[in-house]
Amino acid sequence: MGGVDKGMQPFLGEPLALHVLRRLAPQASAMLISANRNIDAYSQLAAPFGARVIADTLGDYPGPLAGIAAALRAAHTEFVLIAPCDAPFVDERLGVLLGEALDAENADIAYAATIEPGGERIAHPVFALQRASLADDLDARLAAGERKVRAWYARHKAVQVPFHEDRAFYNINDLRQLAELERR
Repeated sequence: MGGVDKGMQPFLGEPLALHVLRRLAPQASAMLISANRNIDAYSQLAAPFGARVIADTLGDYPGPLAGIAAALRAAHTEFVLIAPCDAPFVDERLGVLLGEALDAENADIAYAATIEPGGERIAHPVFALQRASLADDLDARLAAGERKVRAWYARHKAVQVPFHEDRAFYNINDLRQLAELERR
């Protein structure tokens, strides 16, 4: 997004991250926001939800795994539900459906996938429910240089959970996409 903070970009008059918070709040007993800048602004968004703002513990912001690691480490719950700040239509049943699959498969990680018209599954690994007990392993993998979410998932019992509504996993990657989505 050209260096701007995605979560703070306005969508329908409110920051993208606020849309995600509203959709996830009913699904979680506690909320965390992983942010590495604009901490005060995120704290203001978080306050009505009783959410805490946390930052990566690694320098140079090495990607989603660093934010996930910070969340796993900061969680006071057995599980952590994860969604990116740039997905304003995140499924309002995400936590329930991922939790059911995690339990049914006795898995460590459950993550979303959409099904294309031809039956192909498209993975959305940053929409996930994970055991907080994976924090030590993730910290070790990050220290070893791992940066790919799916590569880390492959080390654990992970289950892909099919969703039929791909709009719920649409994430906005640039300002042009954001403007087009708002026009629609």
